[in-house]
Amino acid sequence: MNRPFSWPDERLVKAAQDGDVASLTTVVLESQPHVRKFALSLCASPQDAEDAAQEALITLYRKIGTLRASGALASWMFRIVRNECLRHVRRLVRWGEEPEAGPEAASEPSAEEAVLHRLEARRIAAAVAALPRDQRQVLIMRDVQGLPGRAVARALGLSDAAMKSRLHRARTALRHSLTAPDPAPGARPSEGDPHP
Repeated sequence: MNRPFSWPDERLVKAAQDGDVASLTTVVLESQPHVRKFALSLCASPQDAEDAAQEALITLYRKIGTLRASGALASWMFRIVRNECLRHVRRLVRWGEEPEAGPEAASEPSAEEAVLHRLEARRIAAAVAALPRDQRQVLIMRDVQGLPGRAVARALGLSDAAMKSRLHRARTALRHSLTAPDPAPGARPSEGDPHP
């Protein structure tokens, strides 16, 4: 039976923080499967996920000394990965690109479908990016990452009730943003009928 991956224990993290190179190497290696899983579930494309995971592991290697509590490694790494994925989403929204299609994209969509997909992807990315930071965190951890509510609350230092309230507000704001009618292109406010 395969044992699930576990995060490095606090003693190992503490030794890495104190400068022990062997411990630091072990911490990075043992964190890698979790970091990749976070990235694959949060990022828009496998390539973005790979980039985000690499950046997070490099940050772990270089800045483990800035980690305040050795037991907070998982939440620290999650925040780094999440921020990298959001950076990629913001870049996509700014540049008007769409994520690369994965292997599941078997048939070539029509030009119209591709444009509609790109517009919808941009709309969703922009709506998530526009959420307040505290709501975005909870939404991504709970709905994208699929973490249990208690784990999300603990990682963010919230009570279960506060986490649920924040998640409800995030979902409501996102739903409202995505269901609000978009103004028609080129539409202008009516200034009266020009014809008598």
